[in-house]
Amino acid sequence: MSKAFASQGDMTEKQITFDEVGRGLWAFTAEGDPNSGVIIGDDSVMIVEAQATPRLAEKVIEKVRNVTDKPISHLVLTHYHAVRVLGASAYSADQIIMSDAARGMVAERGQEDWDSEFQRFPRLFEGHESIPGLTWPTTTFSDSMTVYLGKRRVDIKHIGRAHTAGDAVVHVPDQNVMFTGDIVEYHSACYCGDGYFADWGQTLDRIKACDVDAIAPGRGDALVGKDMVNTAIENTRDFVESTYRPAARVAARGGSLKEAWDAVRAECDPKFADYAIYEHCLPFNVARAYDEAQGIAHPRIWTAQRDLDMWAALQG
Repeated sequence: MSKAFASQGDMTEKQITFDEVGRGLWAFTAEGDPNSGVIIGDDSVMIVEAQATPRLAEKVIEKVRNVTDKPISHLVLTHYHAVRVLGASAYSADQIIMSDAARGMVAERGQEDWDSEFQRFPRLFEGHESIPGLTWPTTTFSDSMTVYLGKRRVDIKHIGRAHTAGDAVVHVPDQNVMFTGDIVEYHSACYCGDGYFADWGQTLDRIKACDVDAIAPGRGDALVGKDMVNTAIENTRDFVESTYRPAARVAARGGSLKEAWDAVRAECDPKFADYAIYEHCLPFNVARAYDEAQGIAHPRIWTAQRDLDMWAALQG
């Protein structure tokens, strides 16, 4: 029997946790499924990451309503991926915020990403019929912007490319807590299919230099305390570097994508095979690492057909 493509065979319901990572700051996590963040201000609430569908977003809203009845006024989307943004309509937020670069990615490849992600991971699109269409921001920024939720200051910054070209981080200074999106993961594989391997480490350095007390990562458990924060940052760095190095060696000698796949597995399997969505991410990660090593600076657009063609090449 052939192996199921990506996460088509993953139908296991994940257990949701809702952890307070600072006063009025919460991390919605689900065993390696996409996380969301909650920032409670004086009069309203900001959500970080929408989930993939309005139905799944309702699970976040249910948790929010357990801790506050304040209205949801802002939704920050750290990047453009379908599993992060397509549930936006459920929040009825007055402002939907993305970086300029992330909005550009929606325009360039948003529909293709939706189609390919839906094919890859159908469980994450529960209630997909309720998605009204692509999610567009109402507000964008180039480098940084600040939102005040009453007296609570929230800084939203684009500090470098990593998981995508337009990644944003959200910092709440009064508690020194950061929401990093998929730049940082914890015991979950990084998806690098639209990533920038040469830049990722520098972006992690900038997060590390912030010396935050807690991080709500893109996937995996909430990270509370500087030791846990630094461990997650360094594990993420190791994952990214361990993926790129062997693929780059193969590309440098003119080897094939399949040879790069074997080389990356040899280096990464012993360290990361038990990470959430590892098998899901690996083929896309190898393909992007191989491309970048060959000088393709901007990630190629993934389409549903390109996904399948790549999978066939690796399985052949």
